[in-house]
Amino acid sequence: MKKSILIINGHPDPQSFCSALSEAYEQGAASKSAEVRTIDLSSLEFDPILKYGYRQRTELEDVLLNAQESIRWADHLVFIYPTWWGAMPAILKGFIDRVFLPGFAFKYRENSPLWDKLLKGKSAHIIVTSDTPSWYNRIIYHRAGYRVMKQNILQFCGITPVRITEITPVKQSTEQKRAAWLEKIKQLGIKLA
Repeated sequence: MKKSILIINGHPDPQSFCSALSEAYEQGAASKSAEVRTIDLSSLEFDPILKYGYRQRTELEDVLLNAQESIRWADHLVFIYPTWWGAMPAILKGFIDRVFLPGFAFKYRENSPLWDKLLKGKSAHIIVTSDTPSWYNRIIYHRAGYRVMKQNILQFCGITPVRITEITPVKQSTEQKRAAWLEKIKQLGIKLA
């Protein structure tokens, strides 16, 4: 059975290394006949601000309705983004705020602290670039940004398992190192497909 994979590139710059990583993953998955869709946040036009929280509905732009349809369609979600100030870029947070809504990603139960996880049956892979060495992020920051994405967002909505791959440190890396990372990500796409 073919896997359906949705790749979400959360970097606002279309010429970023994250874009190259997204393409590498897509190439790997497609080479094994997986069905692949991509969402490149650098090319979407939408308001990233959830103006009223959940108090009042903010109508979704067509690109966000399409994103929800692609998330429903996918068996596996791949998020590729940089770590800025210990977390995801604002454009990706805004995308999540606007798309992962009650009734789509989760549903609170009436008179209960519990909720229904509406995206069960899906898995995810987070591929994160950073300039902070992995050991420093683990020991000093306790991988706070990764935990938010994995536990507070994806697992909250029922997506499990969630794997994390770090690409670090990028800023001082050589062309040879970047090529090796691209091949590694391509192989991840091949293995999943």
